[in-house]
Amino acid sequence: MRVTVFGAGAIGGYLAAKLAIAGSVELSIVARGAHLEAIKADGLRLIEDGRELVAPVQAAARAEDLGVQDYVILALKAHSLAPALDQIVPLFGRETVVVTMQNGVPWWYFYKAGGALEGTRIQAVDPGGTIWRGIGPERVIGSVVYPAAEVDAPGLIRHVEGTRFSLGEPSGEKSERVTALAREMVKAGLQAPVREDIRSEIWVKLWGNLSFNPISALTGSTLAAIVADEGTRALARAMMLEAQAIGESLGVRFPIPVDKRIKGAGDVGEHKTSMLQDLERGRPMEIDALVSAVQELGRLTGQPTPTIDSVLALVRRLAIERGCYSLL
Repeated sequence: MRVTVFGAGAIGGYLAAKLAIAGSVELSIVARGAHLEAIKADGLRLIEDGRELVAPVQAAARAEDLGVQDYVILALKAHSLAPALDQIVPLFGRETVVVTMQNGVPWWYFYKAGGALEGTRIQAVDPGGTIWRGIGPERVIGSVVYPAAEVDAPGLIRHVEGTRFSLGEPSGEKSERVTALAREMVKAGLQAPVREDIRSEIWVKLWGNLSFNPISALTGSTLAAIVADEGTRALARAMMLEAQAIGESLGVRFPIPVDKRIKGAGDVGEHKTSMLQDLERGRPMEIDALVSAVQELGRLTGQPTPTIDSVLALVRRLAIERGCYSLL
C-alpha cells in the first residue's frame, strides 16, 4: 500500500511516523523548508511515551516526485487545502483514495448525504466548488482526529495524548478501501474505528470547536476558564444549541447532552484552543471551516443562528485586524 501524508505537521507527522515505524506500508510525506531538510537528514523523529523513535519515510518538496499513491492523507488545515490543490493532484491515479483530516465542516459534506441538499457545495469551505472538482468527492474517506501532538523542532514530533482516528465513507458503507486503511492503522498501534455515520461524529467534535475556539480567541481564555465563567459558558451553550438544531435538521444524532459536552471541554483544563494559538502566533485561523460553514448550513436549512452570527462577526473582525484571516 502506497500512502502519502500531505501536511506533515503535528498530526500528519504523528500519523506518518506511526505508519512508517510499523513498516507495512510504503510511506511518504510532502514537506518543505527546515522541516523537510531535517527529515531528509535525520528521518522523521517521534517522541512518544518518553522515547524517541526514528521513522523511515520518503520526504519530498514536490508531490510529483513521489508518483501515484493508493491513499493520500490530507492533514493540512481546511483553509490551506484549495491553495495546495495543484500540488496534491499529481499524487492521484484512477483509484487513489483521499482521506480528509481537517477540522470543521468538510467540503464533501453533501456527497451521498441524501435529501434535498444532495450535492450542495459549501461556499464557506469550498468557494465555487474548486475542491469538489479538483479532488472529486468519490475519492473521499472522512476522518475525525482525536490525538494531540506538537512539532517540537523541525523533523521532531511529540505525541501528547490520544490514538484515535475515526474513519468513514460518506455513503456509510464499510467498503474494502476504508477497512484496509483501518487495518494498517491498527497495525501501527492506532485506534481506527470505521463509522457508519461519520457525519454525526464530525458534528460532535465540531460542536465544541464552533463555540469554544472563537470565544477563546476573543477573550484569550482557556477552556477551563470559559466553562467556569457563567457568561462565556452561557454564550458557548447558546451557540451549541443553534448548531444542534442545524445538525438535527440534517439527520445528525447527538449522542450526549449539550451540558455534558460543555463539561467535557472544561475538564480538559487550562488549554488554549488551536484558534487562540493561531491568533497569538499570527497564523491564519480556522474560522470558516469551524464557524462560517455552520452559519451557511443554518441558512441552507432555515435554522436561525443569531448567536453564531454575532460571535462570527467579532472573531472575523479580530482576525482581519491581526492579519490572521483572508477570504478563500
